[in-house]
Amino acid sequence: MSLWNRRQRMGSAALLMGGSVLLSRFMGLARDKVISYYFGATRESDIYFAAFVIPDFINYLLAGAYFSITLIPILAERFREDEKDGWRFFSAAVTWVGLAVSILTVAAFILAPELARLAAPGLDAEGHARLARFLRIIVPAQAAFLTGACFTAILYLRKQFFIPAVSPLVYNLVIISAGIWMRRRGMEGFCWGVLWGAFLGNFLLPVLAVRQGAGMTFIPRFRHPQLKRFFLLALPLMLGQSIVVLDEQLIRIFGSLAGTGAVSWLNYARRIMLVPVGVVAQAAGVASYPFLAELFARKDTVGFFNTLNTALRNTLVVLVPLTVWMMIVARPTVTLIFQQGSFTAHDAARTAAVLQIFLAVVFCWGFQQILGRGFYAMQDTVTPVVVGTLATLAAVPFYFFGSRWFHAHGVAVASAVSLGLYTLALALWWRHRFGSAVFKGLGTMLIKILAVSAAASLPALLPIRIASSLQDAHPYAASFGAIAGSGLLFGMAFLAAGRRFLPEMVAPLWERFVKRR
Repeated sequence: MSLWNRRQRMGSAALLMGGSVLLSRFMGLARDKVISYYFGATRESDIYFAAFVIPDFINYLLAGAYFSITLIPILAERFREDEKDGWRFFSAAVTWVGLAVSILTVAAFILAPELARLAAPGLDAEGHARLARFLRIIVPAQAAFLTGACFTAILYLRKQFFIPAVSPLVYNLVIISAGIWMRRRGMEGFCWGVLWGAFLGNFLLPVLAVRQGAGMTFIPRFRHPQLKRFFLLALPLMLGQSIVVLDEQLIRIFGSLAGTGAVSWLNYARRIMLVPVGVVAQAAGVASYPFLAELFARKDTVGFFNTLNTALRNTLVVLVPLTVWMMIVARPTVTLIFQQGSFTAHDAARTAAVLQIFLAVVFCWGFQQILGRGFYAMQDTVTPVVVGTLATLAAVPFYFFGSRWFHAHGVAVASAVSLGLYTLALALWWRHRFGSAVFKGLGTMLIKILAVSAAASLPALLPIRIASSLQDAHPYAASFGAIAGSGLLFGMAFLAAGRRFLPEMVAPLWERFVKRR
């Protein structure tokens, strides 16, 4: 069996997806590094980031981010009962998805000038014209994303995670290559890279991988008895627009009202913030979901709750100390990654400030990623979306007044507050419906790990203070030294304090990294 169709277990799947997300996030940072080097935080970069508002909204409108979630339970049942009928249902689902995304893509292409004014109301007429051109290049990529997601669902169902892990790497590599190759045309080259990368990485690779498996039969069709159920599962995700998926678009829309450069500062900061979110939370959620769905299908309630509790615990244990340390090294991190070429020290300072705000709620990103998949595994797509949609509606005034009164910082605070409220509401509703078994021990563990992380941050601040005096003369060396020194001191202090207050968590780390020496 070749590597790209080999089956993985839950642990190896989590490691594979975690490694993929880590590489993808770093490639995303590399992509933004290239952008910041050539274009800094300028109107051109603001327009490029704003160009994703409408295409991403189309993706969310068709529940593209949740295709695997809605398809996997039905596909699992169909393939278990009758494999040929499973392929018939899959063919019908792909046919309707392809038709819907084609109609919306054509409409967005025609209405690009009007949509540009909605996506970035803070731009002038020339900026809107440039944005409309970018939009027309990027929007067809959604056809590749959405139809490719259907084939990726088959791979997840087969527990074959290699191609889903490789796809985002191909996507980012193509964007970077095209952007550098066509840099004389401004950010337009990166737009073409999005289109080409989506087709190669997110559509062609999954299709080829599914075809290599045994028994694939795809014939376009419009009818199947399970289509109604599929639409009923997907409809709440399509009608409701959760703050989780719209946060990035709200940041771009209201960031355009916060002045030139604000959209870019917020985007660069959010890109760094998404590294721990993707590596820890997203990977754990993607890897655990097929197993949660299988446990629920077997009506193993105890195993389901225990698996969900373990996923939540492991996610928080890693995310909380990691993000506390990242808040400490926010400025040297931004300086080391982005401060070069057209990206100035002023841009680095503004980006670092909003990054610290974003990082303060990274644990909420992790918590809702896992808990949301608990709802989805039970085929409840309504609750997370209803709660998320209400949180989105409540958040809009925060974004508007935050952008008006506090500019980029206000938009970042609005994002953090909105996500925190959504996570709290989701957890309270779960407890109301299913009890507190899933959250057993999490509160005490969270308090302890926050206290240990706070104690570990005190010695970690020393290298930051030393490096600040060298920042002007040697910014990159000082930043690298601050990050390395701070990380070393934070890790040592965390392990030492953790042995006393969190022995069940720190003991394995102590055995592996300290006693072996």
